[in-house]
Amino acid sequence: MAAATSAGCLVARRLFGAWSRRLVFRGSACRNRPIHLGVSRFRATQAATQVVLNVPETKVSSLENGLRVASEDSGLSTCTVGLWIDAGSRYENEKNNGTAHFLEHMAFKGSKKRSQLDLELEIENMGAHLNAYTSREQTVYYAKAFSKDLPRAVEILADIIQNSTLGEAEIERERGVILREMQEVETNLQEVVFDYLHATAYQNTALGRTILGPTENIKSINRNDLVEYITTHYKGPRMVLAAAGGVSHDDLLDLAKDHFGNLPSTEEGAPALPPCRFTGSEIRIRDDKMPLAYIAIAVEAAGWTHPDTIPLMVANTLIGNWDRSFGGGVNLSSKLAQVTCHGNLCHSFQSFNTCYTDTGLWGLYMVCEPSTIQDMMHFVQREWIRLCTSVTESEVARAKNLLKTNMLLQLDGSTPICEDIGRQMLCYNRRIPIPELEARIEAIDAQVIREICTKYIYEKCPAIAAVGPIEQLPDYNKICSGMYWLRA
Repeated sequence: MAAATSAGCLVARRLFGAWSRRLVFRGSACRNRPIHLGVSRFRATQAATQVVLNVPETKVSSLENGLRVASEDSGLSTCTVGLWIDAGSRYENEKNNGTAHFLEHMAFKGSKKRSQLDLELEIENMGAHLNAYTSREQTVYYAKAFSKDLPRAVEILADIIQNSTLGEAEIERERGVILREMQEVETNLQEVVFDYLHATAYQNTALGRTILGPTENIKSINRNDLVEYITTHYKGPRMVLAAAGGVSHDDLLDLAKDHFGNLPSTEEGAPALPPCRFTGSEIRIRDDKMPLAYIAIAVEAAGWTHPDTIPLMVANTLIGNWDRSFGGGVNLSSKLAQVTCHGNLCHSFQSFNTCYTDTGLWGLYMVCEPSTIQDMMHFVQREWIRLCTSVTESEVARAKNLLKTNMLLQLDGSTPICEDIGRQMLCYNRRIPIPELEARIEAIDAQVIREICTKYIYEKCPAIAAVGPIEQLPDYNKICSGMYWLRA
């Protein structure tokens, strides 16, 4: 039984506070010109309204206190059930940054009903798994068990969420665990770079802070901080009890009423989601002793519910990803992979589209030899501009098929389905049926991609984070000049 953060505890969506070198912020706000998408956007919306519901259906109910119950019954002998909470590091301030993640760790250290040993033995005897993770906007606790043990799994989740003792001795022990975890994450350069990327892209805002928090906060967080976070954020309207596998929705609803019916139903006292302004800027941490450079570049993208999100997902798939271990780069559909492999420009790259409630980051992460940084950056930006100007219908059709395939492959098993249900209920207040997503993707054409990429990429100042031997990384102003083409 382990506590994990956003896609696993060591994939904690970026540690930043542990780095002590001097950081340099440079850059400026960027121009935003409106783009009118016209008929293509209408076709996408129209197509999405003509599809059928998921089979099996995702059933949704609500308790009187606002807690939502959502499930999909696939008739399996196992199930995954979890509590998705609309509370993460974005709801923290500078003084209590790290509290949500700290609290996630404390949930497994014993309750008023069960000691830590009792909890661990009960989970082991059931043959179940209990886990959790924290992201910038969500905290999740979930259990995987036999379908017949669903009532016990829900009761255990309710117990650790509502009745954790938060003992002083356990807090001190877990403080040391988290500090060691921070040291481990610091060795993962990809995680470090993405924390720096958030820090420069969302300067002096909640999204610019890390999930684990700075070392000084971890050393000072106390029981009162944890209790205050629970009473402020753990309320019915901000929670979703989601389940998938062999689950009866009616049974799950009854269990929710029994174990979560007494949660507070009002959000009075809960702070509103703080706005986070994007700033085109950069952070450079030069270390010539490192053998490779780790670089991320991104522009501001759209939030979860924005209609531009799906076109940006298709554009993200068009860029793709590549690693030397793939072996077939020159034959891949990704133009950037072909150029990268042929020119031996980097060890690996991967595109990303990270969404939050009202903003997002769309960009690329790369690992390069010092001598190839400049060329790699040139071809990355050239490919971005090509998406704005000359992407073809055949490329878009291939990317749409790949996106739909990846989307379905990621829903293999009760746990990813349960996670998909919980996340979408928090983000969209419903679970979007697969046929509707497929219809929205299918309605996108090359014209839409060109218009959307022009809207978010062309003439925009990016956020850049770079660590390692980065002497050859072009000047920030030169990188900005690569975000558009001068046409004769």
